[in-house]
Amino acid sequence: MYQQFPSVLLEKAVGEFAKLPGIGRKTALRLVLHLLRQDSDDVEQFVEAVSKMRHNIQYCHICHNISDTDICSICADEHRDTTIVCVVENIQDVMAIENTQQFSGVYHVLGGIISPMDGIGPDQLEIQSLIDRVQHGGVKEVILALSSTMEGDTTNFFIARKLADFNMKISVIARGISVGDELEYTDEVTLGRSILNRTPFDR
Repeated sequence: MYQQFPSVLLEKAVGEFAKLPGIGRKTALRLVLHLLRQDSDDVEQFVEAVSKMRHNIQYCHICHNISDTDICSICADEHRDTTIVCVVENIQDVMAIENTQQFSGVYHVLGGIISPMDGIGPDQLEIQSLIDRVQHGGVKEVILALSSTMEGDTTNFFIARKLADFNMKISVIARGISVGDELEYTDEVTLGRSILNRTPFDR
């Protein structure tokens, strides 16, 4: 049943909030009405923060993590072990692994995983840049830390095959993570142990 709004501006705002993932129109209405009750300065700060984030945020040209500068804080940290590269699907996975405080290497964010059903192939991911990074030298180990799904395993296999000719170690995180689990929803203890107990990738 179509909901009637007393204001076109209110309806438009609700419509925009409802475009966010996991936000239905009822939740969107609650959020918009909450903003209406706030001081105008607070709402301006909210709008400004979102606008600045959208226009000014960058992607690290080394690992493709989100950053405020050309190189992210992790890649720029001289205390990180740049010889170990952990390959992840997305930004959330970087945050999840960092929260474990068990990994001192660096990352490479693919921006997704190979999924023919969704029309996502290797060319749409940051796989070639990973190969270029390894080819440049200095990488001793690549850890494949992708979700233990069919798509994740397919991506693991594809990357391992592309890196097979390089003199380096290829490992995969331990299967302490249940098959089918998304990495970002795994608890920190299990994820941390999976990083520490990684095993050689079986081609």
